[in-house]
Amino acid sequence: MFTGIVEGVGEIVAASEDGGGRRLRIRPEFEIDDLHHGQSIAVSGVCLTVETFDDEGSWFEVFLAAETVEKTYLGDVREGDAVNLERALPAEGRFDGHLVQGHVDTTTTMAAVERVGDDWWFEFALPEGFGRYVVEKGSVTLDGISLTVADRSDETLAVAVIPTTYDLTTLSSKSVGDPVHVEVDVVAKYVENMVSGYAERMARGASASDAE
Repeated sequence: MFTGIVEGVGEIVAASEDGGGRRLRIRPEFEIDDLHHGQSIAVSGVCLTVETFDDEGSWFEVFLAAETVEKTYLGDVREGDAVNLERALPAEGRFDGHLVQGHVDTTTTMAAVERVGDDWWFEFALPEGFGRYVVEKGSVTLDGISLTVADRSDETLAVAVIPTTYDLTTLSSKSVGDPVHVEVDVVAKYVENMVSGYAERMARGASASDAE
């Protein structure tokens, strides 16, 4: 489990095809002093497992299964590209963002970006079929970053980004048309699942009652 509070950026220093999947070597641009085998790390919002690493914490490697390659843009990253990094939330950790699983739902593209005073206004295409999970003032995860939906139309969603987030994440290097990972709020999906068919069942019950 993650919170969407990105710790810093990492650089792809090697990428290779491997057994139908892909292997990435990542160099964090901040200090990680507790790397270990099997550790979960969100890489631009994608939950991946550390397989090998340098004892000094200068790099680690993760494997992308075929499904991950298919459903994310990590299959296209190359040496020199930057990614957002967040280690899994410890049990005693502070919960500053929102519930983020690292299970990317889909990808979208950046539609517009504008500086507004000290902040930044980003707009992204609203992925088809996911609009019902995106509400104003609700939470959404974009490239692993926990953000608040500032505005929403039928075609786009917008977020306001503070300077700290802009400076410490890959958003500062994104351009219009670039891909972005999207994970919608899992709470919305659970609610949808629990109430799925409720209206239909109520309608059927009312019809049966009228027939009596």
